[in-house]
Amino acid sequence: MNVTTTTDVDKLTLTTTAELSASLERTWQLVSDPRKLERWWGPPEWPATFVRFDFETAGRAHYFMQGPDGEKIHGWWRFVSIAEPRELSIEDGFADEQGEPSGDLGVTTAHITFEPIEHGTRMTIVSGFESVEQLEEMAKMGMQEGMRLAVGQIQQILDES
Repeated sequence: MNVTTTTDVDKLTLTTTAELSASLERTWQLVSDPRKLERWWGPPEWPATFVRFDFETAGRAHYFMQGPDGEKIHGWWRFVSIAEPRELSIEDGFADEQGEPSGDLGVTTAHITFEPIEHGTRMTIVSGFESVEQLEEMAKMGMQEGMRLAVGQIQQILDES
């Protein structure tokens, strides 16, 4: 599996793309099933745990990623739109321990699409930012490498199921 990431400062986006050897329906489970999602949402050394997952338009999710030293970083999602099994749009941000938005670093968006290809499915995640400053701050935190590593875990999950 090849994972690519591309930053476009003019469009304020980070695009992550992977071609997966699995059907559209199986790859959709990567975002609709919180147990599968938490196996890849976050780089390997910062795995995610979803403690709330209301998978419906305007629904909310609360998760945390835990680092190797035990540190937890909480996040929230709001499901903006869901078009099963092809598209999902979310708003994403940092949260307090109860899953409430903290306001730290503002809000980002993610538009995830699944497209059938000859040998499986192409998954594309377009992360959007509010400003160049927000994009640069997230880049300093390692978001591009983190997305590459996170998405790089997906094929193994699909191969197991």
